[in-house]
Amino acid sequence: MTNIFDENVPYMSPVWTRIFPIRAERAEGAYIYSIDGKRYLDFTCGIGVTNTGHCHPKVVAAIREQAGLFLHAQANIVIHKPMMELIGELRSIVPPSMDGFFFSNSGAEAIEGAVKLARAATGKPNIIVFSGSFHGRTAGTMALTTSKTIYRAGFQPLPAGVFVAPYPYTYKLGMNEDQATAYCLNALEDLLASQTAPKETAAILIEPVLGEGGYVNPPAAFMQGLRQIADRYGILLIFDEVQSGFGRTGKWFALEHFGVVPDIMTVAKGIASGLPLSGVFSRMELMKKWDVGSHGGTYGGNAVACAAAVATIRAMREEDMIGNAARRGVELMSGLRKLQEQYPIIGDVRGLGLMIGTELTVNGKPADKAMVKSIIHACEEEGLLLLTCGTYDNTIRWIPPLIVSEEQIHQALDIFGRALKQTV
Repeated sequence: MTNIFDENVPYMSPVWTRIFPIRAERAEGAYIYSIDGKRYLDFTCGIGVTNTGHCHPKVVAAIREQAGLFLHAQANIVIHKPMMELIGELRSIVPPSMDGFFFSNSGAEAIEGAVKLARAATGKPNIIVFSGSFHGRTAGTMALTTSKTIYRAGFQPLPAGVFVAPYPYTYKLGMNEDQATAYCLNALEDLLASQTAPKETAAILIEPVLGEGGYVNPPAAFMQGLRQIADRYGILLIFDEVQSGFGRTGKWFALEHFGVVPDIMTVAKGIASGLPLSGVFSRMELMKKWDVGSHGGTYGGNAVACAAAVATIRAMREEDMIGNAARRGVELMSGLRKLQEQYPIIGDVRGLGLMIGTELTVNGKPADKAMVKSIIHACEEEGLLLLTCGTYDNTIRWIPPLIVSEEQIHQALDIFGRALKQTV
């Protein structure tokens, strides 16, 4: 097996960021095992994908069973049972007003679909996004992404009709929640008065918890104000729940923290425990404004992926993974804040459930990227996998599986504490 890696790794496209040198053999629960037998506590979850843990037995069983029936049945041609079961499960966890479901493969595809739906339903072209946003790497979604220049540089010109408003990033703005809410809602009103008129604005697209931009959760008052502005001007509100959905924040969806229901919601990542599947959910009245055949996809709603998603949702419900995410999130936040008292480089600790960011700063400025990476690699050496995010890569994100135990949380905190002591 070692020879397979030695012989073929050099042929992997270097466009992939290589964060760790780990050569994986298998994974189970909260752990990844390398070919040399080392065990890693995986607090990356494939970037928020394996919410049920690696190879959850109920999900694996569903995949195996469906693979023996058929692998793929294109939705234009036949209607298959796994998709119908998935729609049934989704109807039990999404807001009741969302009664239209479209499936694709990736988060970027879902965002593209949501934007197309908004434009088709309103007859208007423009989209408002927020600073720090990440919505994908396709041409259309690059135009919607503002978290880092690396995602856009060298690929201009990008599709037009995209306008950027400030996100209520209280720590970065140096404001409390009320101040940030007022500032950002006023700035959005200014944008609608100065750059994109309501009559030409199809949708406001936002991550209810900022992902790649730094794991920032906005004030509830801001999200409620956003809903009011959208309603006042006849603009659709789209929530990108690609990373925050399916239990990640201690609720089925982050929107539940704010008491706000969007017109359109996109999901991916955690929906199928690792199989490619994403969705665009909305009211059927809006879905019916999409011209038949104007959107689609060969693999969207793949039967095996849908079966995995059904098993994922049922396992989350049966094993109270949502509740566990909320409880373990409190423990993790508490532990990180204790470390913050000891290490002032931790400028901010924030998050919801098991979607938590620790932002590292020095004298009020982003900590050096190399220093942050050295902390990450010190954790890796002790068997803990973490990722960074944020415009300056100075935020360490904590996204353990929703099955994580109290013991594993404390183990991770101990490793992180030692890494800080060694590095800072």
